[in-house]
Amino acid sequence: MANIRLGQVNYLNTLPVYHALEDGIVPFTGQLVKGPPTMLNRMFLEGDLDVTCISSVEYARNVEQCLILPNLSVSADGPVQSIFLFSHVPVTELEGKKVNLTSSSSTSVALLKVLFDHYYHVTANYQTVPPDLEEMMASADGALLIGDDAMRAHLKVCREKLPYHITDLGEAWKQFTGEKMVFALWVINKPFALAHPEQVNVLCDALWQAKAYTAEHPSGLFEKARRRSGLPFEILEQYFKTISNDFNQDHRRALLTFYDYCYKSALIEERVRLTIWGEEGV
Repeated sequence: MANIRLGQVNYLNTLPVYHALEDGIVPFTGQLVKGPPTMLNRMFLEGDLDVTCISSVEYARNVEQCLILPNLSVSADGPVQSIFLFSHVPVTELEGKKVNLTSSSSTSVALLKVLFDHYYHVTANYQTVPPDLEEMMASADGALLIGDDAMRAHLKVCREKLPYHITDLGEAWKQFTGEKMVFALWVINKPFALAHPEQVNVLCDALWQAKAYTAEHPSGLFEKARRRSGLPFEILEQYFKTISNDFNQDHRRALLTFYDYCYKSALIEERVRLTIWGEEGV
């Protein structure tokens, strides 16, 4: 795997997959490149990464360039606890109002727009800005944050009893569709995969072993997450019970449901077929 450039989203929700790789518990001799989702999305699509965890909506927009690695995702079944819309008024009262969107995410932005279009029936004015809750809320009626930024902001709002309405987008999606929500997938550059199938299989095994190791030895994950995020242990423990890194048939159905709504909202240009490494001759 010496030649594989592997993107690592630097949020807690991918740490169960990368923790054992980082610590050398599961061997990985390629290059780990860390960054927020939008940066890794761009690097992968520009050819600077061979494999990455990519925003699920970006897979839909670039199907011809990607193959999905099996059995891996960032998903949740209901509340996700790390993707929040903070607002001065209830969501249904945001009609015609300004909502600041984090510059760190693609899928969460698409999910918010889908929910506004089809669940809340609200048309808002969007602006993309850096992820800073105080500044975002000072200049708009709502603010979307994701990942560790969202978790810290949520803790601050709760501790300081700030007068914001808080909407967990995973919970809203579950209420709307009854489905899980798949926020990200692990994908590999299609030409690279077809040219190096043995390396791809070795990498898949390493990622699955790393995920399995963390599930069996969670204490190291919790301590690393606490050091990196500064969040209390009890919040982290609950979060890692909430986040799933699996990708089974239920996740596939849920993802296709999300893509269907993205298509209806003109967020993707065509309906999507999932192409997964190791299946149907791939």
